[in-house]
Amino acid sequence: MESTNQTLTAIDGIKVGHATDATARTGCTVVLCPAGATAGVDVRGAAPGTRETEALRSGRLVQKAHAILLTGGSAFGLDAAGGVVQYLEEQNVGFPAGPVRVPIVPAAVIFDLGVGNAKVRPDREMGYQACRNATGEPVAMGAIGAGTGATVGKAPGVSSSSGGVGSACMRLDSGLIVAAVVVVNALGNVVHPKTGEILAGGKENGNFVDITERLLDANNIVRGTNTTIGVVATNATLTPAEANRVAEMAHDGMARAIRPSHTMFDGDTLFALATGTYTGSSVNAVGILAAEVVAEAIVNAVRTR
Repeated sequence: MESTNQTLTAIDGIKVGHATDATARTGCTVVLCPAGATAGVDVRGAAPGTRETEALRSGRLVQKAHAILLTGGSAFGLDAAGGVVQYLEEQNVGFPAGPVRVPIVPAAVIFDLGVGNAKVRPDREMGYQACRNATGEPVAMGAIGAGTGATVGKAPGVSSSSGGVGSACMRLDSGLIVAAVVVVNALGNVVHPKTGEILAGGKENGNFVDITERLLDANNIVRGTNTTIGVVATNATLTPAEANRVAEMAHDGMARAIRPSHTMFDGDTLFALATGTYTGSSVNAVGILAAEVVAEAIVNAVRTR
């Protein structure tokens, strides 16, 4: 019988927790993998806000991450990663370094300061709370956690739609599982990956507008208020180089579901995690499914209310 969990937490060893400030319209979302997971990253947007992404590049000493933080608050929100590090250290989780263990917690941010209280941002306390809230239950979606203040479809004179957090999962009969959680705060519209139908985005006079067309006019640009970030995870066994390749391939799903994506005013970033409990798959299979679940998660983010 197929599992009812069709989200990132369908992968054993991974928990997800949200911390939400509905009044200030901001929050953070943590993906915990305390046993450690081989990790990779790919940053495609030109305006990213990140932490410890360089540690995940191929050839680095650190091979695994213990959590990934997705957060609102723009660069200010990176403070929340300190709370995740504190939580994991209290659990004696981390990379052995002399007398201590150092938790490896890469992070990425979205810009949500324009929709709520710009003076309230995710902080160390909120990051810690997200860890305390983390469970293996199906991931809650919509305007929650890092997606609380997320919006999509932006251009001058256009009303944007709500974005949010979305998750999706795919399984093969062989036992391979690939899943994703994505925080959708895009400059572009969210579209159906197969039909191109606009599902959420910029509106004018109550009707969706083509953001791609608007952006061809240099005067129709909304700077620095966007970014879609997320985590793709699998139970497959991958090397760090392969995890980085999966993160790259996963961005195809973003391009299918967000138009346009990866612009100069988005900081689009995807992380990849591999728990290594399944040994019978290729990086090609994982990457292909990664793109599929990213696209599905983006759609779920704007459809869940």
